[in-house]
Parts: sequence; structure tokens; C-alpha cells
Amino acid sequence: MLQGADLAPALDPQRGLDHGVFVPLKILYPQADIPCLQLSLLRSLDPAAHLQMGQALRNADLRDVLVIGSGFSFHNMRAFFSPDTPETRAMNLAFEAWLQDTCSNPALSPAQRRERLLHWEQAPHARYCHPREEHLLPLLVCQGLADTRAAEVLSVPILGKQASMIVW
Repeated sequence: MLQGADLAPALDPQRGLDHGVFVPLKILYPQADIPCLQLSLLRSLDPAAHLQMGQALRNADLRDVLVIGSGFSFHNMRAFFSPDTPETRAMNLAFEAWLQDTCSNPALSPAQRRERLLHWEQAPHARYCHPREEHLLPLLVCQGLADTRAAEVLSVPILGKQASMIVW
């Protein structure tokens, strides 16, 4: 399916699971008794390509398959260990509100949702919350796969910052 979407996937039998796979699965399945496939980000970090990756997987038989877009809605490591101020809190909350609205607002069409995510850097304080996009891009793969609004959005505080868990 990825080849059919011109994404040129390749297996890498030498690479082990990275922390985006290892950590959630260690918590969910500590016996490590389930088959697992890691789908890595594209080197380009192109939002459109990551949405396309999810879209390509729509034709897969995903019955009895758990897809985890293991990323983070806030990933500014420097900010985690800097003093919390009203300004930084407002920046964090503005991006989280934009992300939650983008993923779950029933008034947005799938095309509007995709367009907003393609241009996520234009969201309020996007680069404060994501100096680099690696931890946001798994969400775009999941949105591309779901192509609908999120069924549930949970806000969680992590290390003094607000973050979101989004479920389709």
C-alpha cells in the first residue's frame, strides 16, 4: 500500500525498535507477546507525505490491529525544564487548543482538517511547542488513516505542560 502511494518503503532488519514503539508497548504489553511493526517517519519530515502515509494504509485490513501514533502534542525539551511563566503557559495552551480543535471539531470537513495539519507551523506558537516536528508527525499519519474527526480528546499534564491524547 505504501509503494502504491509512491512512498518507497524499505525494510531494515538491522534496526531495532525505537522509543516511540518500545515505551508504549512496554507499558501496554509488558510480556512482549504481540507481533509488532514499526513504521518510521520519513526523512523529509514532510507533513503532506505523513498524511499520505496514513491515507495509503486506509485499505489495509486493520481488524484486530492497534495503530499507535506515538508522538507528543508538546515536545519542547528546553521548556520542560525552564520556569513556567504566564506567557509560556499561554503559548502551550494556545497550541493545544488549536490541535484539539483541528482534530475533533465536527464543523471541520476532512479537507479542512487536512489543510490545517499540512500547515501546522502556522498554528499559534507551533514552533514553541515543537521546535522539531518529529513528535507531531505520527499524529498526521493517524489523521490520514482515520480521515475523520477524533472520537475523543484527553488533556493530560506532563512535566508541568499541557498535552493531548487523541483517539480516532
